[in-house]
Amino acid sequence: MTDASDDPRAAGRAVTPEPSVEVRRSRPQYGEYATPEEQRARIQQPAPWQLAAVAPVMTDAVDPGIPSDPPVAAEKRQRPVDRIITFALLAYGLVNVISSVPAFLDYGAYAETILAAIGAEAEVSDPAGGRAWGIAAVIVLTIGWCATAVVSVWSMRAGRLTWWIPLVGGVVFIFLAGALMTIPLMNDPAVWQAVFESAGGAG
Repeated sequence: MTDASDDPRAAGRAVTPEPSVEVRRSRPQYGEYATPEEQRARIQQPAPWQLAAVAPVMTDAVDPGIPSDPPVAAEKRQRPVDRIITFALLAYGLVNVISSVPAFLDYGAYAETILAAIGAEAEVSDPAGGRAWGIAAVIVLTIGWCATAVVSVWSMRAGRLTWWIPLVGGVVFIFLAGALMTIPLMNDPAVWQAVFESAGGAG
């Protein structure tokens, strides 16, 4: 038999019913009973409200140090005068190379022209031997013009000033070709004798 003093209702006290097991376990809603693997999986996938809050910030944020449009100044930089002068010099150099081929291959006529220009009356002892040097000079001029043209086109595509490239290239390779053409003359004793005689007569 139950004692009346032990009954809370008999004593007039309010009785709070204890929550059931289902109520106590359905209360947590944020992963309190999830395993560590499930928690990590949830962390890697943000909630939809987080994505909605971050998306406008990422769209509107612009780094002031990075321009919105890529620089295209080098591509849009137009120098029509520089292009005209460059192509004109390349065309002149090509004509010069083509016209020099027959003159360099006929070394006897070339030597007579040079000796007449310096006032020496002489003939080359071995014109056939100088033909090899003429061929070498033609090769140097041809390779030099091709290299100059390639460098000039590359420089123009990069948006740089280019007119001086064919000018310098022409001077350098013409000098090299002329140096090759004078080697047989400098090794010919008859030419040296004629040069000394012309110099003595002029003095």
